[in-house]
Amino acid sequence: MTGVIMSLQELKRDMEGCSRCSNCKWVPHLQIKSWRFAKVCPSVDRYNFHAYSGGGKMIMANSLLENRTDMTDALSEIVYRCQLCGACQVSCQAYRDDIDLSDVLLEMRSHCVEGGYVQAEHLDIIESMKREDNTMNMLKSDRGNWAEGLDIPDINKQKVDVLFHAGCRYSYDEDLRDTLRFSISLLLQNGIKVGIAGRDESCCGGRAYEIGYQGEMKNYSEDMASRVKASGAKILVTPCSDCYYTFKYLYPKNGRKLGVEVLHITEYIDSLIKKGDIRPGKKVPMRVTYHDPCHLGRRGEIYKEWHGDDKLMRPVKYKQSGKYGIFDPPRDILKSIPGVDLVEMERIREYSWCCGSGGGVYEFDPDFARWTANDRLAEALATGAEALVTACPWCERLFKDAAAESNSDILVYDVCDLLAQSLGEL
Repeated sequence: MTGVIMSLQELKRDMEGCSRCSNCKWVPHLQIKSWRFAKVCPSVDRYNFHAYSGGGKMIMANSLLENRTDMTDALSEIVYRCQLCGACQVSCQAYRDDIDLSDVLLEMRSHCVEGGYVQAEHLDIIESMKREDNTMNMLKSDRGNWAEGLDIPDINKQKVDVLFHAGCRYSYDEDLRDTLRFSISLLLQNGIKVGIAGRDESCCGGRAYEIGYQGEMKNYSEDMASRVKASGAKILVTPCSDCYYTFKYLYPKNGRKLGVEVLHITEYIDSLIKKGDIRPGKKVPMRVTYHDPCHLGRRGEIYKEWHGDDKLMRPVKYKQSGKYGIFDPPRDILKSIPGVDLVEMERIREYSWCCGSGGGVYEFDPDFARWTANDRLAEALATGAEALVTACPWCERLFKDAAAESNSDILVYDVCDLLAQSLGEL
């Protein structure tokens, strides 16, 4: 346990800097539009006890570090009933820019793993990753099935300019397959020299890292770096916000730079629309609202290295405020589609409410995941929108499931689904 304790030791200043203000539970006060949608932390809103908040976990981490409490099954369950959505970090840093709440939450999970307090559902994920190279207990040999019938270059056979990484959820979720196929077909139709690894594609490793198996991600990052280099690609594109966050933030944070530009599919398509290469023409008469995926939005900022003795002064550390993630490209795509009326929810951009699926919650506590998703569906319905649109397969999957279970009238789409309708592809 020593290595984990040392990691917590390095974050002791952050823990002790927490002023117990509880701002981590709320949208920053000046951004609150109504009491109904004022909270930003699903965990504390659902379980209504301070220990579930970001600040509460800071107290727990410091208590563990100082041997004032021991890790227990109950404590570990509190640690894992958190989507790691980063909202607490954003709200905290609206007032304090010298505290890394997210780092403490991640190290708490490493502490759980090191001490043997691993949730059975998470162990299943890790075993699936080791056995079949994906998080979903699906066969490795089936990973490339989504691309059958499409003439997509294989990076194992030829060099490409753009490497397209589908990710686990898109590769195996057949209900979402049309979106994936349309996205890459659109690039091919526009003359982009794009390729895939197909059945040889690997998991990004981000889910293992967030569960607390940080060493597992190192293996995946090494594999990804080798694959990118061998492909000759200068750009890595993914439609999965979790993979995007892993490639753009977690890899460099852990010393692995891929040496290519990392783009989400909405960034790439938006650039093609703005250049005039893609022209949405068919009217799609629909009132929609857009959900910012956590890993694409507030957690989608680039990682900037920092070396110093004090996080405030020597030198000033770059503030991961959540403001500089990918917020505009998905919205700009929607605005380019004739007939689409985009209306906003109260909690948007860096203050967005989580879909509920992140951080292993989707697998560990599906009831909590759906509860979180239902709160977002209620917020979407309050806008008068017919459809909730997002840009992440994990968000889309959970929203679809929650809407079906609750008999909600709201439709759920990916941004690319509406673009496909406008281009006459769906």
